[in-house]
Amino acid sequence: MHGTRAMLSEARAIDRAAQRHMKVEVAIAPPYTLIHPIHREAEQIAVGAQDCHHVDGGAHTGDISAAMVADAGATFVILGHSERRQDHGETDALVRAKAEAAFAAGLKVIMCCGESAATRESGKAVDFVRGQLTASLPPVATMPADLADRLTIAYEPIWAIGTGNAATTDDIAEMHGQIRALLVELLGEEQGAEVRILYGGSVKPDNAAAIFAVPDVGGALVGGASLTADSFMGIALAASEPFES
Repeated sequence: MHGTRAMLSEARAIDRAAQRHMKVEVAIAPPYTLIHPIHREAEQIAVGAQDCHHVDGGAHTGDISAAMVADAGATFVILGHSERRQDHGETDALVRAKAEAAFAAGLKVIMCCGESAATRESGKAVDFVRGQLTASLPPVATMPADLADRLTIAYEPIWAIGTGNAATTDDIAEMHGQIRALLVELLGEEQGAEVRILYGGSVKPDNAAAIFAVPDVGGALVGGASLTADSFMGIALAASEPFES
């Protein structure tokens, strides 16, 4: 819940900077109110939504359907973020229904998963994330044929979001390896190996390069550091370095 029209200048700056890093895919998911204005002006970056409702329309005051999101110019939607799960009581079943609605509307999906500090300290982080992701993804038979292009997984340990304390590279490597193995189990070798897995949780310009070097990390879902063009594009620059060396 950040951003008014006064922040469109930051979006413009991100778009201009992204044009200089063509080998890196850059996207932002602003509040609903800014999706269309940013889409209208963006030349390089993709624009998405932070959530959507699980039905197409009807008596759901205050909610936004996947079709509405797409109509505003969004090409993707973030689903299952820990703040939605915690603050709004969203269950895995609801997140799955939203994903089905998003795919039906032609949107790409960034599916979030992640454990709490208590779950990690109990030694059950891997089992929790595998179970959460399995229950949140729609059945394979109902997902689009071009799934590897339409689905992205974002691992966001709840204890790292907004705390300034990113997970260690060893923790990230373990969890991303487990998620990759699960995707292969659920989707098959070909598609499971191609789905992108992002890391999110206190990603900053000064730690991004180390995170991107971890196996099975295909990018970052950036929170607070995305609010200014300088910090956000510092992360994008770290992602672009392997292509430029």
